[in-house]
Amino acid sequence: MRNIYYCHRVNPERQFLRQKLLQLIILIFNMANWNQIQQDINNQGSTFDTTRKSYLKKISAYTKRNTVVYYSAWLQKNSPEIAQALSINDNDTNGFMTAFNGLSFDKGLDLILHTPGGEVAATESIINYIKSKFADFRVIVPQLAMSGGTMIACSAKQIVMGNHSSLGPVDPQYNNIPAHGVIEEFNRAHEEIKADPSKLAVWQFILQKYNPSFIGECIKAVDWSRQILEISLKDRMGKNVTEVKRISDELCDHSVSLSHSRHLNKSKCKDIGLAIVDLESDSKLQDLVLSYHHSMMITFSSTPAIKIIENDKGRSFVQIAMMQNRN
Repeated sequence: MRNIYYCHRVNPERQFLRQKLLQLIILIFNMANWNQIQQDINNQGSTFDTTRKSYLKKISAYTKRNTVVYYSAWLQKNSPEIAQALSINDNDTNGFMTAFNGLSFDKGLDLILHTPGGEVAATESIINYIKSKFADFRVIVPQLAMSGGTMIACSAKQIVMGNHSSLGPVDPQYNNIPAHGVIEEFNRAHEEIKADPSKLAVWQFILQKYNPSFIGECIKAVDWSRQILEISLKDRMGKNVTEVKRISDELCDHSVSLSHSRHLNKSKCKDIGLAIVDLESDSKLQDLVLSYHHSMMITFSSTPAIKIIENDKGRSFVQIAMMQNRN
């Protein structure tokens, strides 16, 4: 069993010291009342929050654009019990709604993205929501934006990547099984049994793990992902028909990518035709982005947070997983 809720962590000892100091200040200077100042302290959150958000504000001040981040802690907390929460899911839309509240939509958006991917339907919903709010949309990938994350990145006009950044194949997962892999296995079984009916005795034990509708659902998931990707490449990146097909073949064809977890680095992404901008071309932005990224990794390693969606104005949607011990 797991219990997931949203909160900001506050260090009790640090909070106590702040309270004592503020009480003294109020007595001396007759400043704002205790409740007002206490609310200001609570809004600041933990030291992790304060440090992380300071870098995010600096990024926005430097680019003069809205900055929103979507981060998953799947590298630090890759537990099967919270796999769905770590992945892109429909609950994330609430996070984006929180992060978009109060932004100036005519300023453009930089989305700093770090995710293993997730549900196709949720990914499409997030892409459509971002499109409805921002005409000028850029994605920055500090480290990894895999699968559904790659689909979101490809819905932007540009993707900013460093030498350490990677996208991944757009290979939808169906019940945590790569859909392309299931289709290939089924096709191989069909060909082998057709050529040699005695192979049925071997394949029947493999294929019986799939229910009758499973293959069809996998085919639909693959076609659906390709459709979302191709629409984004055409409408947002302005790719022509030939370019769209080449990119979608590279990203969506499992026989080309070979593995769902394959990392496609900046050079490879440029080669297949994506609109890639070098993070290293702007040393100031590189320093700010990586400083924020490292502060986020420290947050995930030091707190129960498993997903954070936040903006440069200080609004955060923090998802926390508390694991219960089993007797």
